[in-house]
Amino acid sequence: MIREDYQKNGYVLRRDFFSETDLTTIEPILCRFHEQWMENNSAYYKDGAINSAYITHADRLSKLDRETLFKFISMDRLVTIARDLVPTGPAFMNTQLFFNPKDHAQKNYWHRDIQYRPDDVAKQQKLLCSKTVLHFRMPMADEPGIELVPGTHARWDDTQEFETRMGKNGRSSSDTLPGGKCLALKRGDLLVFSANMIHRGLYGGDRFAFDVIFCDTDPELLEFVDPKCLPGSKMLENLPNPNAFEATWEAIKKG
Repeated sequence: MIREDYQKNGYVLRRDFFSETDLTTIEPILCRFHEQWMENNSAYYKDGAINSAYITHADRLSKLDRETLFKFISMDRLVTIARDLVPTGPAFMNTQLFFNPKDHAQKNYWHRDIQYRPDDVAKQQKLLCSKTVLHFRMPMADEPGIELVPGTHARWDDTQEFETRMGKNGRSSSDTLPGGKCLALKRGDLLVFSANMIHRGLYGGDRFAFDVIFCDTDPELLEFVDPKCLPGSKMLENLPNPNAFEATWEAIKKG
């Protein structure tokens, strides 16, 4: 059922997936990281930042906090879904936190994550059909959520979508798209969606969401992974499902 839903729509939403115990285990860690990030990136935040990354980096968290996050990321329930949805993987790619912009009037924007790679449109179209990259989004508070265009994980933009996403021919990346579907999220939900599909975050509420990104075990996708964001050999031994991290290590070595 999960695979069928994803193949059709490009996303899977599971309500009340996490227990309160699950969330209270990692939430203080995420808050500590976020407070430090805000102190070190105040100018970036004022300029419109709405997310941070590399939460598991060895220079940003204590050893205990990192191991706690890695155990959470490798829990059976998450890894089972990742294995079901990632054809050649899963491999661990990154972590992110999503929050509201400083300017409450700041507009959100339609995008595909692949548009930020240094590739031309033809290469992006090829990647769309051949590479799997998934966001596992876990809101720590109720929030407006995300707006997706279902099915665009498996097809390229039509003219209106492309002009909107890229801000061309008088259109803005914040303009309404007719196929958009809004998914409000609550604390405890899990939203899995393709990074390749057309989507945009919806600001408001107490937006504070933790994303774990899994992908195919592919050196091209994993070439920018910072090894300091991965668990070392001793830490791997203590994880319930270390395979996604081991796959990333192997891809980095091959790359």
